[in-house]
Amino acid sequence: MEKEIQKPDFWKDRKRASEINQELSGLKEEIENLEEIGKEFKEAKELVNITEDENLLKEIENKVGNLEERIKKEEFKTFLSGKYDKNNAILQIFAGAGGVDAQDWTTMLLRMFERYCQRKGFKTEILEQSFGEGGGPEGRIGIKSVTMKIRGSYAFGLLKKESGVHRLVRISPFSAKGLRHTSFALVDVLPVIDKGEQKEIEIKPDDLKIDTFRASGPGGQYVNKRESAVRITHIPTGIVVSSQAERLQGRNKEKAMEVLYSKLYQLKEREREKELKRVKGDNISASWGNQIRSYVLHPYKMVKDLRTEVETSNIEEVLDGNLNQFILAEIKVND
Repeated sequence: MEKEIQKPDFWKDRKRASEINQELSGLKEEIENLEEIGKEFKEAKELVNITEDENLLKEIENKVGNLEERIKKEEFKTFLSGKYDKNNAILQIFAGAGGVDAQDWTTMLLRMFERYCQRKGFKTEILEQSFGEGGGPEGRIGIKSVTMKIRGSYAFGLLKKESGVHRLVRISPFSAKGLRHTSFALVDVLPVIDKGEQKEIEIKPDDLKIDTFRASGPGGQYVNKRESAVRITHIPTGIVVSSQAERLQGRNKEKAMEVLYSKLYQLKEREREKELKRVKGDNISASWGNQIRSYVLHPYKMVKDLRTEVETSNIEEVLDGNLNQFILAEIKVND
């Protein structure tokens, strides 16, 4: 890459040059991190061999512990080598079977993922959401569906395997008789396709139907009185996307198109996977039946991932965004 950068005509294609520069910068940073870890580990090893001072030995032990954590972070990146793993992500949640309980469950999941992103230092932005009806003793209003953009390094790579059906078992707060209820919500995680990568996915202007509408909040309260929200239908596939995050119609259209590119990429990948499975002779399970994790609040407390067998009884911590043990295990499982 450095040799290519030195070529006289390197900056003729500015977009490609910028991409190469960015990739080279990332690789150099990774190499520097590894070299620094190696150097510090070597120094710690030499100090252990020449000192008997208990305080210094304790200090070295703490330093080695920190180095081990840094090594784990670098090792973790080897599992995130997919084409779009470093990209930002679009996370969607849809209420499934369970009525108002499922809509309440969708609201809980949204908070869980928002809290996870806060812990990771990621930025989140709600692009679009639709609300259900209020219910229960507190008049709680749930969410039918929500689309959230997540900005942060490796956001898609970390969250991509959260896609699937999440199941909740609890005493329903909406049941006058205090009955146990099972609710379902579907989570879908897509990579944000950068503008330089969008050329790989062709979208013809004639294939788009664009509608505008008023952005509204719970109870029909208008966020914006003007028709600034945008809904785009991709006619060939029937995919519908929308954005109501911005007050300007043009900005909402840009964000809706961003989601559309991500959806078309996902569709392309799923078709490729289906073809591979057909060739291999594997059965293709329906995506809605792809239950990945159960959250049980009654008659006992347990969160269990059905793919990795990772489980914990500390469900409150999980619902507050502590998903690391599940995400680490998911990523290490081969596709």
